[in-house]
Amino acid sequence: MSLHYTLSVVQAPKVMPKLSKPLASQTEASPIGPDQSAALWADIAKWFGNDIRSVLDNIRGVAHHKVEELRLRVGQPLLVRTSNKDFFLNREGGVTSANNAYFVKREDLACALERMTHSSVYAVEEDLKQGFLTLPGGNRVGITGEVISQHGQIQMMKHISSLNLRIARDIPGRGLKILPLLLGADGTFAHTLLISPPRAGKTTLLRDLIRLISNGVPQLGLMGLTVGVVDERGELAGMWQGVPTYNLGYRTDVLDGCPKATGMNMIVRSMAPQVIAMDELGHADDVNALMDALRTGVRILSTAHASSIEEARNRPILAHLLDQGAFERLVVLSRRHGPGTVEEVYDLKTGRIL
Repeated sequence: MSLHYTLSVVQAPKVMPKLSKPLASQTEASPIGPDQSAALWADIAKWFGNDIRSVLDNIRGVAHHKVEELRLRVGQPLLVRTSNKDFFLNREGGVTSANNAYFVKREDLACALERMTHSSVYAVEEDLKQGFLTLPGGNRVGITGEVISQHGQIQMMKHISSLNLRIARDIPGRGLKILPLLLGADGTFAHTLLISPPRAGKTTLLRDLIRLISNGVPQLGLMGLTVGVVDERGELAGMWQGVPTYNLGYRTDVLDGCPKATGMNMIVRSMAPQVIAMDELGHADDVNALMDALRTGVRILSTAHASSIEEARNRPILAHLLDQGAFERLVVLSRRHGPGTVEEVYDLKTGRIL
């Protein structure tokens, strides 16, 4: 099989809002159960050829539900990552040393890409230009190789050398802990930006907040709101043939595979959302579209890559949006106590840490 693909081309004391009565549940939901985890793992294994699939089908020594990434690099040992450790797997699926692990072949990557693109790389060429593709269910696969560019534009990727399958999981209830902090004194949802470094759970938290806002939380005085999701990379909803894999709530409309700048304008005109949600804000084109959306009265919920408010202010696009007062709340996440650790919640209007 060929791996040559041509791509066309000031800090105050922390405060907690008082609730009229306690939430039914403010504890974080438990991870998915063993049966669901095994089913998810089987669904992941199907994207690979016989050799890799045999390893994954017989994996032992690492619990399915703890695996966050599966990495294949040509000529290197097969590796799975949990939240805090890497494991090498041998041909029998056991955990072993790097030298005794199953070494990934070019054919393994070729077969995986053939299945992941349904034998049609051209159908996902725009995603591949950005170095990834998204599988049904929202699992993202990062791709590296030799990139050929012309006039600053990527034209071709060849000699694919590695794949990184990041496993998407849904954890309902996680957003209940911080949702009270994202509401104004009148109960209005505040324009909110979630920031974190990679693999710190911002997409998982975003997904749960969308569901909560859409369904409503009566205990907080939050009635369900119409949410428009611009899911550029297909990770939030995990759409498959127009149907979301993940439950994003009763009042949510999803625009799948559409650039954020274009999608924000489209969904405001077509679906009249009260809240627009999107993942990984950060391109220059997003700024004008987001400011236009704000002028229509819609609320904004988004994520971006940054590990602190200081780092966010050092990114020109985010700095501009923060300076313009586009956001009222900023939530900082980390992996300090595992993915989704909430470090700080800032009230950007007053400068307080809530």
